[in-house]
Amino acid sequence: MQYVYVLRDVEGTLYTGCTSDLRKRIVLHNAGKVKSTKRRGPLELIYYEAYKNQKDAYAREQYFKSGWGRAYVKKVLRNTLHD
Repeated sequence: MQYVYVLRDVEGTLYTGCTSDLRKRIVLHNAGKVKSTKRRGPLELIYYEAYKNQKDAYAREQYFKSGWGRAYVKKVLRNTLHD
């Protein structure tokens, strides 16, 4: 399986990624081993989707990183983002 995920840091900034091992990737993020989130921890997993096909997962990740995709995530998670 391939997972597309959204993390939130303590300041409320969102980070979107894709991986085949979601649990391991979250651990790596919070251990400061991922360059893009190294100084943003701790990070909380707030959303993920699972895909059988890697191309589908990467396409969804790119969508989430677009303006329309960010708006979609914020709309779907409006209650979570206001915690």
